[in-house]
Amino acid sequence: MSGGELMGDPAVKITGAASLGEAVPGEITFYSDPRYGPLLRKTRASAVFVPPGFGDSITAAQIRVSNPIKAFEQVVLKFAPKPITFRPGIHPSAIVDASVQLGKRVSIQPYAVIEAGARIGDDTVIGAGSYIGHETVIGAACLIYPQVIIRERSRIGSRVIIHGGAVIGADGFGFEFVENRHKKIPQLGIVQIDDDVEIGANTTLDRARFGRTWIQQGVKIDNLVQVAHNVVIGKHSVVAAQTGISGSTRVGEYVQMAGQVGIVGHVEIADGSMIAAQSGVSKSIPGGTWFGYPAMPMPEARRQIAWVRRLGKLFERVKEIEKKLGLK
Repeated sequence: MSGGELMGDPAVKITGAASLGEAVPGEITFYSDPRYGPLLRKTRASAVFVPPGFGDSITAAQIRVSNPIKAFEQVVLKFAPKPITFRPGIHPSAIVDASVQLGKRVSIQPYAVIEAGARIGDDTVIGAGSYIGHETVIGAACLIYPQVIIRERSRIGSRVIIHGGAVIGADGFGFEFVENRHKKIPQLGIVQIDDDVEIGANTTLDRARFGRTWIQQGVKIDNLVQVAHNVVIGKHSVVAAQTGISGSTRVGEYVQMAGQVGIVGHVEIADGSMIAAQSGVSKSIPGGTWFGYPAMPMPEARRQIAWVRRLGKLFERVKEIEKKLGLK
């Protein structure tokens, strides 16, 4: 199946798969990163997927493959339980307006609410307790997990996955200070999510003030991410947990944002940019890898970190010099 070369007893029976540290006799694991050498030497697994050039001596049988991670994934899928499936149809407890257009084999789970004018494509699942607002359009083969809120006039493509607790289309955070109080600015736009996007649990995508907040094809957004009004995230970008993107920011294609990144509004992130964890972006980024607060190109950030770490020794040297010069 893996196309690898076996180094060990071909009669060994494999009944499961696990990580290096958790595997027990009868299970298979994988090794691809030298950092995990100590775990490899201690593993109790009966067999290990290893890279082609692996030369260490271990007690477990070796299967040499070009991509140990991928080979292990194929084995895991063989041992994994069958995916959960949902029977097509509308559960009696769901509330579906008579004007809703449902495609073929749609599954509406218990206590879901689907408002007037909504359209849902073939093979889509609407999870228990989810809310689909007025005139919202959801494409084919989408999986909307339980307790998702998709508000009015949102546009969802095909094969989109939205995890529990996500809120799509809440009002953008827009106010103006008039007569000594904050007056709400109407949020009249929509959220558009293109094909093959995945949205993590408890993530929020705010509707546009006007126009659209736009999540383009293939974007993957982690849990607990805030995307503000009129943000555009380009194709196949990845956004990790606890990131916040302020209003009207434009994120290019194939951008990667690590956890807890914060981005001010009205800036542009160029295609292919990488933003390291806990970075604060205060201006437009032309590309490359950025880190720090405020975010700066990675080589500069590393230099500054090194300088800061040497400050203590520098202060001690200055004190010694001042002492010798009689300045203290």
